[in-house]
Amino acid sequence: MLDHLDADFRPPETRWTREALAKIAADYNRSADTHLIRLDLPCLTGIDLYLKDESTHPSGSLKHRLARSLFLYGLCNGWIREGRPVIEASSGSTAISEAYFARLIGVPFIAVVPAGTAPEKLRQIEFYGGRCHPVAPGDLYGEAERLARDLGGHYVDQFTYAERATDWRGNNNIAESIFAQMEKERHAIPSWIVVSAGTGGGASTIGRYIRYRTDLCGRTRLCVVDPENSVFYDAWKTGDRSLRISASSRIEGIGRPRCEPSFMPDVIDAMIKAPDAASLAAIRWLETVLGRKCGGSTGTNLVGAAALAADMIEKGETGSIVTLICDPGERYLQSYYDDRWIAERGYDLKPWIARFEAFAQKGCW
Repeated sequence: MLDHLDADFRPPETRWTREALAKIAADYNRSADTHLIRLDLPCLTGIDLYLKDESTHPSGSLKHRLARSLFLYGLCNGWIREGRPVIEASSGSTAISEAYFARLIGVPFIAVVPAGTAPEKLRQIEFYGGRCHPVAPGDLYGEAERLARDLGGHYVDQFTYAERATDWRGNNNIAESIFAQMEKERHAIPSWIVVSAGTGGGASTIGRYIRYRTDLCGRTRLCVVDPENSVFYDAWKTGDRSLRISASSRIEGIGRPRCEPSFMPDVIDAMIKAPDAASLAAIRWLETVLGRKCGGSTGTNLVGAAALAADMIEKGETGSIVTLICDPGERYLQSYYDDRWIAERGYDLKPWIARFEAFAQKGCW
């Protein structure tokens, strides 16, 4: 029937793809949801502050959800194929989670990481069978693209596809999970959800979901907290997505020198610029409350959550605030939890720790 037509057929790969998708589905089915922890602080009488603990995912961070979505997206688009390498540009946590999924489905994985990435993160990538390819921070994207082109692999490009690979309307994304876990709480519909942005995909998912749910829209607001050496705050404030800086964020996993395609400013209700010293002090203080270490981006989230809670207390408002524990602090023992590393970079954490202690007791910021 096709003899008179020009036709070409690719070798079928549906069996391998089907098996890969089944492995990811089975892995997901074995996984439980992450915990929602309420912080009990003396100042919080009419306000409840929650931490959603994304560090308990199998690959240890918030990025586990994103990596699963990106791998499903790549497989269903025909981009991830048997025997071909998967390449990502990542400062660590996304690469760790993607290395986990690459090993799960049996494909090689290469992480193009900025020189200076925490050694603990590099070891974790390698633990899952990935290979680390350090480059200067400004070369991250171009080198990932080159490797994918030269090796015939797939460049995942989390910074472009994070906002579209995840089903923001539900399917157990992080937004749906938060609101489901809040249903029986005193203030079941949060006044604020507070996150930081690396790709912007997580914030986009939460912001879209809030608007999609008519019972939430106008009642829950989204605040994104940005570290130093990042353009997200200024891009949101000015509307200029062309902003660029040469410096790199010192809070690994969040903050970017350019406004990434996945960053959707129109779904964000407020942004806060957090000093890095405040973020690092926050995780030192939080350890005294939780008895465990958390990563720097958790500290950035906590700066925003504390500021909003203090503002609500000052105004006499009641309600709830939800933010995230993004990854474990054990990945940063040689940086954020190393006093010599802190001193060498000129950080003075004591005033900020004192501010958190005052907040915990009196609710002031």
